[in-house]
Amino acid sequence: MLIPVRCWSCHKVIAHKYDEFKDAVEEGEDAGQVLDKLGFPLYCCRRMFVGHIDLIDEVAPFSIDRQQ
Repeated sequence: MLIPVRCWSCHKVIAHKYDEFKDAVEEGEDAGQVLDKLGFPLYCCRRMFVGHIDLIDEVAPFSIDRQQ
């Protein structure tokens, strides 16, 4: 749903760059070049960005307030 804070393999902090990646790819830039610019040369970090599916907008309407 939300991108993990750290890469699962190398544990590098990655979440703070996701918005920049998403915006650049939506503007039409190549995902590989964007990841190079952001400083993610390792395949493990790159797959965290490329393989991520943002589902928070689809799941949020089903969340309920559990305070009673």
